[in-house]
Amino acid sequence: MQLGANSDQLMSDINVTPFVDVMLVLLIIFMVTAPMMVQGVDVNLPKATSKALKGGEDRLIISVDEDSKVYINEQVVSVEFLTKKLSAILENFDKKNVYLRADKKVSYGIVVNVISKIKKAGVDSLGMITLPDTEDES
Repeated sequence: MQLGANSDQLMSDINVTPFVDVMLVLLIIFMVTAPMMVQGVDVNLPKATSKALKGGEDRLIISVDEDSKVYINEQVVSVEFLTKKLSAILENFDKKNVYLRADKKVSYGIVVNVISKIKKAGVDSLGMITLPDTEDES
């Protein structure tokens, strides 16, 4: 038996070219349509009031003003040295509680960066200082 060009033997190789073409088309379709399927979620944040802080204990307050300047109590400190300075200050405290006060005009990214620097300094509890809600909810 000779295998030549005119033989009637079946070919056992699978032709993968059409399969690859179909898969590439499907991949492109999914890549184009996937970003369109993502939808935003509307969030209505709750308004709440809380009790005032108890007096008499030393508080360490980190403030961020509208110009994105960071303060430890009333002393200006750069964001790069916040972790180092804060960890040095917290060595003398029994309770490592820190309060954060940020201006509402400061961008979310800056506040999150400051929070991460505070947490890296070894803070046990981080509180947020806000103004009381004065709107009447009817």
